[in-house]
Amino acid sequence: MNLLRRFFIPVLIALLVIAAYRSYGWQGIFAVGGGLVMWALLHFTRLMNIMRKAADRPIGYVGSAVMLNARLREGVNLMHVVAMTRSLGELLSPQGEEPERYRWTDGTQSHVTCEFRGGRLAAWELVRPAPAADDDTTAEGAAASGALPPAAGPSAP
Repeated sequence: MNLLRRFFIPVLIALLVIAAYRSYGWQGIFAVGGGLVMWALLHFTRLMNIMRKAADRPIGYVGSAVMLNARLREGVNLMHVVAMTRSLGELLSPQGEEPERYRWTDGTQSHVTCEFRGGRLAAWELVRPAPAADDDTTAEGAAASGALPPAAGPSAP
């Protein structure tokens, strides 16, 4: 994929410019150039909108780590993940070193750690905290006192 972005796309653009010149002369080059500028402006606008939304939230925060885990897929770029979370990830790896590791944490302290190689998502891991010991003792205390949870659905006579 990196080979495609590095060589094939510039060659394709050059061939498109040559074909436009042979077919329509300078007007063809201006049309292709205008299309390329429009494409670059669309991507720049998308990047700025994503960064503006991410600037309004704390670094490394996501609404639900479980939902983020479900929506992730291998091969997406970091900008796509930032757009999904609307937050910049907390950088865990040293600056400028491969692979890059980022973490997003939600309000329940569940977190997703993503690993990016070459700017693309290679692996991710969801970590959910274990339930607190207080929750277990509360459930045992309610059972011992005879309090039953409310029954679900209609009750039979």
